[in-house]
Amino acid sequence: MIETILLPWEGDHGRSVAMKIASATAKSIVQGGYGPGDLLTEVTLADTHGASRTPAREAMLQLHAWGLVRLMPKKGALVTAVSAKERRDLLDVRAMCETRAVEVLADDDAGKLALLDRLYACIAAQQEALAEGDLLRFAQNDVAFHLRIIEAGDNLVIAEMLRGLGPRLARLIFQATIERPAAAAGFREEHVRLAAMIAAGDTVGFAAAVRAHINLGASAGGTA
Repeated sequence: MIETILLPWEGDHGRSVAMKIASATAKSIVQGGYGPGDLLTEVTLADTHGASRTPAREAMLQLHAWGLVRLMPKKGALVTAVSAKERRDLLDVRAMCETRAVEVLADDDAGKLALLDRLYACIAAQQEALAEGDLLRFAQNDVAFHLRIIEAGDNLVIAEMLRGLGPRLARLIFQATIERPAAAAGFREEHVRLAAMIAAGDTVGFAAAVRAHINLGASAGGTA
């Protein structure tokens, strides 16, 4: 089973200056420090992080690759807004990949047990985050819950693609929970049910449940 850091700001050992700038800026965007339509420039990022313009420029390219900004030639980069269509498209891709991963694991008892250990750790961390009012940590563990399922399918191409979407998914989750904090508890309870489906090897039930989970998130204005 693949094991990785899922969100860029969760670890920076051995990273380039450009990646450190990109990671810190991504975290700020997710938390709303930079809002939709805000303009980021090489000069601003360089000054904020005490770096030269070259790594700042590279950082903006990475932020663009994560889907958090749109590059504006000779101006900088605009922080993107999340449209309803983008939200639905992201969740559809995630649901398809999760469902396939659970199908792959259906007859792999050892793989399921290893995955469930990771999933219950995410669920416990979400509960702790709720108790502490730490919605960023809640969002991080929400992303981890779903991407750990996808990684368990052991498809390197799909896992790498979905990790690239991690910051966008984290932003959706954080926005949904900051707007409706009470919804977060519902998301966590849905995670408990999804884990139970995996434990039971119920691939059909999981596919239906993950779709219902998406609908719960959409009704809260985000994802789960």
